[in-house]
Amino acid sequence: MLLVGLTGGMAAGKSTIARRLAEHGAVVVDADRLAREVVEPGTPGLAAVVARFGPEVLTAEGALDRGHLASLVFDDDAARADLESIIHPAVAQAFEDRVAELTRSRPDAIVVHDVPLLVENGLAPLYHLVVVADAPESVRLDRAVRERGMDPEAARARIAAQANDDERRAVADVLIDTDCPPEETLAAVDALWHDRLVPYERNVREGRRAPRPVAALVEDDVADPWAQQAQRVLARLRRAGGHLVQNADHIGSTAVPGLQAKDVVDVQIGVASLEDAAALAPALTAAGFPLAQAQARDVPKPSAAEAASAEQWRKTLHGSADPDRPVNLHVRVTGSPGWCWALAFRDWLRADPAARQRYQDMKAEALERVADQLDGHPTAAYADAKEPYFAAVDEELAAWRRRADWLVRRDG
Repeated sequence: MLLVGLTGGMAAGKSTIARRLAEHGAVVVDADRLAREVVEPGTPGLAAVVARFGPEVLTAEGALDRGHLASLVFDDDAARADLESIIHPAVAQAFEDRVAELTRSRPDAIVVHDVPLLVENGLAPLYHLVVVADAPESVRLDRAVRERGMDPEAARARIAAQANDDERRAVADVLIDTDCPPEETLAAVDALWHDRLVPYERNVREGRRAPRPVAALVEDDVADPWAQQAQRVLARLRRAGGHLVQNADHIGSTAVPGLQAKDVVDVQIGVASLEDAAALAPALTAAGFPLAQAQARDVPKPSAAEAASAEQWRKTLHGSADPDRPVNLHVRVTGSPGWCWALAFRDWLRADPAARQRYQDMKAEALERVADQLDGHPTAAYADAKEPYFAAVDEELAAWRRRADWLVRRDG
């Protein structure tokens, strides 16, 4: 099963996307509808609302008088917070119940959770993927007035109260432009369904890593930077791993601004023990990061080889099930030599332009050297080709750590 969060600003075209995904076979769960269902007559939610706001919020028939309730909380932050404390947990539970039922009846479902306030309520890490309907504020304002008959000032106030475009784009794995002819928006949804959602769901269900791309060094994507992509990945991993995740970091070349890299985001989770690493595997797999190697091992570095046993270089390695976002997830014991080396090497390259350039030059040469290996996918050969460089610069890195009085920056 794949969980997709769908959101967008008012009149951004979210409903158009939801309808098209439903036509393809997605199960669309409307958060607004759930919010109405949890306060229907006879529900614990309605009883809690009446207990807090009084029986005057009920109609003569015993249903919730939404207009009157809205007037009570409109200018009262405390009252609105009380209402949200009743509604939001009830809606979250209703969604969890729906997902649990679908897990039993349709384990291959692609579930699209249509949530207007996904960003505002910090829900993005709940999903394998977040899709955002995107249109300029001026376009959304015009639609709200022209198509919904809203008063312009009321529409502006509603838009201002929502997350802004930058906040929505920060959590968006997929932006779908709706400021275009409708057929173009629908074509983008069709491509998303066939090229990403369907294979992603299958990979998650089968616990399989998506194929990785042909190795090539590219520049950072300015529209959706690697750092921003990594933060979305890390948020999902922290949620999936819970208390077993002691720290989570963006590492590797994509974590170094200005450095060309393969379009593969490397991240690291720190755990208390290798037993915890093994215990994490099912949760990480369900979150879209299936286990690739249960008994992986970093190559020992000279500066730590004598003081560290081979066992201390062990790790587990996971990949991404998402065909459009390759990820290498290294699960290492916090404070182990491999865990420290990954963070120190990243910070050294960030701090030293000359070291950064030398590393980039070496990577380009290594890629050229192995480009004809492994049927055009020289990932393993490329990794092996870099190991002599890592060994050669290990003492230089150790010296930099001493000079810089380097302290580990965790969870970043």
